Amino acid sequence: MMIGKQTLLAGILASALLAAPAVAQDAAPDLPEEETPGLMQRGAEMFLRGLMNEMGPSLREMESALKDVQPEIRKLLALVDDLRNYQSPERLPNGDILIRRKPDAPPLAAPDGSTPPKEGEVDL
Repeated sequence: MMIGKQTLLAGILASALLAAPAVAQDAAPDLPEEETPGLMQRGAEMFLRGLMNEMGPSLREMESALKDVQPEIRKLLALVDDLRNYQSPERLPNGDILIRRKPDAPPLAAPDGSTPPKEGEVDL
């Protein structure tokens, strides 16, 4: 049986939370109790550092990819008025992705501010 990363992380976090009462009295003798990082805090810090080390390269790669497509995303958002006016995307057999406007959606305003052609008309 294969355990997913999310399931494993949730199990580790739950175990750490359940162990908190058992380690509440663990304090270094040379520091005041309120300044001493407890076992729970140290464990959480180690867990988060490990998570950052593991996820860091993927997040940097994602950031780089998003920077590369940012101009295209801005152009797309300029063309689309409200995503709620569109149906879910569908992939055609040839690989094209089609995003249809809902039939009951209000008419789009033209980029130049002119009124869109009425149904059945062709704007030349």
